[in-house]
Amino acid sequence: MASILADRLRQDVLTGALKPGARLTVKELIERYDAGAIPLREALSRLSSTGFVTAEDQRGFKVTEISEEEALDIHNQRSELECIALRKSIELGSVKWEADLVATYHTLARLQSTIEGQALTCNPEWEAQHTKFHLQLVSACGSQWLMRFIQMLIDSSSRYRQLSGYLHVASSSKRDVGAEHKAIMDAALARDADLACALLRAHYRDTMRIVVEMIKNARAPGG
Repeated sequence: MASILADRLRQDVLTGALKPGARLTVKELIERYDAGAIPLREALSRLSSTGFVTAEDQRGFKVTEISEEEALDIHNQRSELECIALRKSIELGSVKWEADLVATYHTLARLQSTIEGQALTCNPEWEAQHTKFHLQLVSACGSQWLMRFIQMLIDSSSRYRQLSGYLHVASSSKRDVGAEHKAIMDAALARDADLACALLRAHYRDTMRIVVEMIKNARAPGG
């Protein structure tokens, strides 16, 4: 039960249904999730280890705030770790790794990033497949610990993208995210680690630039 609740809480934090800085009282969460106090406290404790929820002495829990500084830190660490893992995957990846990468990209390319008629609402199917694509890129690195850290950074990146309204900005700009994904995949399949990593870094850098700009705009007077 605690695992299911942790997943539901995590999803609500990722999408902003539980807003940054919001206090999480057990009484309110019992009503919201129709669950008992003990599994809810366990779920909150699990989420606090991921950084999505912050435990406060004698005051319970709250949704972790967002900041430009943290967004940039997540971006920098994710870029570094994923490039390490991508280089190893290109070196060690099998034919099955290649086939799974192509299949994952193909599915992602067929999905819309936002829900039709709701420009600011991320399509959860696209979001899940987007995560699968980036994880598949680095899945042959041979290190479970590296993959765990990358998964945490991907989740945190996803939270910032969704909260900042990034998808709306990206969809209305000239940026072709799908083409960026394909270029990264093609370089990985060609076993060109230098090019693949350069493209991956540029992909994340462009995303983070938009995210940070949206955070600044949201905090500006009248934003």
